[in-house]
Amino acid sequence: MINTPQDTDDRTMNYGKKHVNVYRTYATPLTGLREIPESTFTGKPNTLLGMEVRAQVEGEEFLPSFRDGDNTKVVATDTMKNFILHHAGEYDGATVEGFLHYVGSEFLNTYDQMEGVRMSADELQFDQRPVPDGEGGFEPSELVFRVSDNESAYGEYYLKREDGDIVIENQRSGVTDIELVKVKDNSFVGYVQDEYTTLPERENRTLYIGLDIFWTYDDPKAALGDDPKEYVPAEQVRDIAQVVFDEKDVNSIQDLVYQIGLRILERFPQLAEVNFESRNQTWLGVRNDDLEGDAKVLREPPRPTGFQRFSMDHSDLDEGSNV
Repeated sequence: MINTPQDTDDRTMNYGKKHVNVYRTYATPLTGLREIPESTFTGKPNTLLGMEVRAQVEGEEFLPSFRDGDNTKVVATDTMKNFILHHAGEYDGATVEGFLHYVGSEFLNTYDQMEGVRMSADELQFDQRPVPDGEGGFEPSELVFRVSDNESAYGEYYLKREDGDIVIENQRSGVTDIELVKVKDNSFVGYVQDEYTTLPERENRTLYIGLDIFWTYDDPKAALGDDPKEYVPAEQVRDIAQVVFDEKDVNSIQDLVYQIGLRILERFPQLAEVNFESRNQTWLGVRNDDLEGDAKVLREPPRPTGFQRFSMDHSDLDEGSNV
């Protein structure tokens, strides 16, 4: 994920390390989550917890390294990488966000010249593989996993030191790289028609979307997962998106995103805001003759690709929804 550079007074000044892949076996299980009707996800054993971590630090004492070539206060990014890897073994929590807060706090506690640190990570996904259960069926293996390229959880914390205390400046959680296709019951009609319009209206299209969903909490500490009932797992947000997609006959991706946002805010009142970044990857038809029923022949769309960005909070829910 791309992070926005932080300004130190009137200048941008920070540095860090990215693409730090860390793997922890037998981490603390994630249990005790709130159950919701759209999802069967109630927790995970964290037998294999992987993350791709990015650390970005800032502080006025780093200025001489830029201005004078004086590295007296510089913590090498290779050292930062080793610091992250070491503390993966010390972390006793169960969430990506909890680890980021922990290791970010340790950076500030260890290096006085660091005034702020932004920690972010994409969770690396692994699927348990089915193995015979000894009774003619199959069960998930407790030992063997497949590397997955499915959607993944995202976490981010920005921490600063104020009056000797470490405070949370902001926090963001998310689930990224969701890809969903709904074969019918999606329309796109009623948009502006002028001399530049070549796209035909479609009453019933196959809709293919890419989707990233991010959220913040009223209390940023809820993302740590210390109280599982207040933690919002990426897996449940992903499941809400696919259930709403199945249920709703939408007239645009914008309409779909709004309906998903309403459902998320209803299920998780502890959230402050939900943000979406969606992409239209819809296939195009290649046959004009009528096939039987709803059958279509489709092909990949050409570039460029449409996108949508949207944010929502509880004022949208209060305006009246039929979720």
